[in-house]
Amino acid sequence: MINFELDPLARHWLLLMAGDLIRYAIFAVATWGLLWVLLNRPLAGRRIRDQRPPNAQLRSEFLYSLRSVMVFATLSLGATLALQAGWINGNAVAKSWHPAWFWISLMLMIVAHDAYFYWAHRLLHDKRWFRWVHLRHHKSQNPSPFTAYSFDLAEAIAMGSFVPLWVLLVPTQWIVVDLFVLHQIIRNTLLHCGIEVMPARSDGRPLFDWMTSTTHHDLHHGKTGWNLGLYFTWWDRWMGTEHPQYHAHFAAAVRRPLVASVAA
Repeated sequence: MINFELDPLARHWLLLMAGDLIRYAIFAVATWGLLWVLLNRPLAGRRIRDQRPPNAQLRSEFLYSLRSVMVFATLSLGATLALQAGWINGNAVAKSWHPAWFWISLMLMIVAHDAYFYWAHRLLHDKRWFRWVHLRHHKSQNPSPFTAYSFDLAEAIAMGSFVPLWVLLVPTQWIVVDLFVLHQIIRNTLLHCGIEVMPARSDGRPLFDWMTSTTHHDLHHGKTGWNLGLYFTWWDRWMGTEHPQYHAHFAAAVRRPLVASVAA
C-alpha cells in the first residue's frame, strides 16, 4: 500500500500557506462584500473612481496572490528552520521581559515595517527594474481588496522577508507577530478597496492625517511614483514623495470642500 504521509516540513509549509491564504481570502472577500455589496448604496458617495474593477482583474489578482502566499509560506518555513536550529529564541526572551514589551514590540514592528516598506517600495519603482519586479501590482490601475498580494515574484520575496528578518533580530512573542500580520492584511485590503473609509475633518482633510488613507494609496496606483508609504504618511512627507494634490483628492472622495490651511 502506498504511503501518502507528508514530511513534517511539507505539512508545516502547507499549514503556513493555509493560514496566510485564509487570512487573505477572509479579509479581501469581507472587505469587497461589505463595502461594494452590502454598503454599496450608503457608500456610493465615497467611491474614489466611477468604475468598479472588472471581474477578470479580480480573478487574476487572486491567482497571483496565491503565488505570493506560497512565497510567504516558504520564507516563514525558513524562520521555522532557524528556530529549530536554535538561531531564534525571541519568543522565550520576549516573554521574560516586562509585560509592556508586548505592546511596545507590536508598535515597533508596525513602525519598522512601514519604514521597510517605504524604502523597498522606492527601490521597486526604480525604472531599471520596475518592469520585472513591480509591474504586476500596477497592472491593477483601479485596485481592489484582492490587489493586496498581487505581486511579481521578486516583490513577493521582498515583502515577505520582513517578518523572518524581524523575528531573527528582535525578541518578539509569536502572538505579537500574529497581531502584526492581522493588522497588515486589514490595512492592506482597506488601502486597495477603492472606497474612502477615513473620516474627514471639517476642513476636508483626513481626521488622522498621519495615517495613509485609501485615497492616498489609490493615487499611487493612478499616479505611479507618488505616495509610497504603507501605514503612515511620514516618509512620503519627509522625502517629498506625497502627491501634491493628495488633500484635494481626499476632499473630493469624501465630498467635502477643501479649506485652505497654512499648516497643510
